[in-house]
Amino acid sequence: MLTDVTQTTESAARDARRRISPEVRRRPRIHRAWIVAAVTFVTIIGGAAFSSLPGLLIDPLHTEFDWSRGEIGLAVSIDMALYGLTAPFAAALMDRFGIRRVVVVALGAVAAGALASVWMTAAWQLMIYWGVLVGLGSGSMAMAFSATVTNRWFVTRRGLVTGILTAAGASGQLVFLPLCAWIIDAHGWRPASVTVALAALVVVPFVWLLMRDHPADVGLAPYGGEYVEKPAPARGAASRTVRVLFDAARTGPFWLLVGTFAICGASTNGLIRTHFVPSAHDHGMPITAAASLLAVIGIFDIIGTVFSGWLTDRFDSRRLLAVYYALRGISLLFLPMLMGPTVHPPMVFFIVFYGLDWVATVPPTLALCREQYGEDSAIVFGWVLASHQVGAAVVAFLGGVARDRFGSYDVVWYAAGALCAVAALMALVIQRVRQPSDSVVL
Repeated sequence: MLTDVTQTTESAARDARRRISPEVRRRPRIHRAWIVAAVTFVTIIGGAAFSSLPGLLIDPLHTEFDWSRGEIGLAVSIDMALYGLTAPFAAALMDRFGIRRVVVVALGAVAAGALASVWMTAAWQLMIYWGVLVGLGSGSMAMAFSATVTNRWFVTRRGLVTGILTAAGASGQLVFLPLCAWIIDAHGWRPASVTVALAALVVVPFVWLLMRDHPADVGLAPYGGEYVEKPAPARGAASRTVRVLFDAARTGPFWLLVGTFAICGASTNGLIRTHFVPSAHDHGMPITAAASLLAVIGIFDIIGTVFSGWLTDRFDSRRLLAVYYALRGISLLFLPMLMGPTVHPPMVFFIVFYGLDWVATVPPTLALCREQYGEDSAIVFGWVLASHQVGAAVVAFLGGVARDRFGSYDVVWYAAGALCAVAALMALVIQRVRQPSDSVVL
């Protein structure tokens, strides 16, 4: 009798294992969300390759075509402004047409602009190819792209993933800055532009084959969350984007976020990324050495941004922003004293310090958008990002004008340092949502 009971129990256990085993075998060892995040990371690297070029090409274009630095800076400013203004519409277009389609078209636009610039002969062509085509393409793969992927595919680890994806731009800088500097030094600026176009095109197959628009497309729940059906395509992308802007513009936190992020863009993309290399070259430093320093910023940017994402999951985002902007402003005030013909320890310290703080502001800014604006946070962040790029565009242009007018960049460094102090104060006065339960966390 005991034997029969034992056999019956063992048979039931075998039947249970048979029922469970197929499910266990189908369960992915690595959640698909991490694969999508990896593809997003690679895509941003490929799309961001062009951002390595402007600072390297100011002197070669000035020498070959006799264009003023103000004209070249204007083309860069158009690129940066369109990059920012495209981002909120791109987030809505991804809701309407899907992430894959929007990103593939965007990569094609970046490649077309970079390749067409090889045959340009006039400054207006520079503004069309660099400014319009590349600006629209890169703007569609801006941080709003990262926000959309993070919001759809992750419920937990959002701060960490935001930091990793934000660091992708720095990774592209790390890869392409030294490469493009070497190509320009050895073969001229045109092969470097072709290299950037090819980098954008190489990423396209990865996006089309591996990217998915929503976890429900592969029958999964988002990482750390419960399964939800894929929503129907959102029509009226443009009208929704504008409506979200008007709704957010009626709130005080929106304008504080816009102001702080505009200063962030002015002091990073507009200033350091565009004018650091020519400024260092003014002091006798070789372009390849200056570009290598800028690439080192990319290394520490990755560390700083990922760490900032980790901190954002644990601490008050407003205070993190205040600390980041204050430290950035102090470092910029010292930069004019550090410029010289050679790389020396104080300059290396600045590069490391500035790199850690470069885009560490993104995870807490995005977290504040989520806290304040819930399900519209990706589009709101797109508009906040637009201010980032408008700030960058203004300084990219004015920095070139200041160099033409004063013969140096010193006044620009000091002004940017003062603006960062203002941003630190603005971050501290952002009001938190009183009842977290009322906010929708994506």
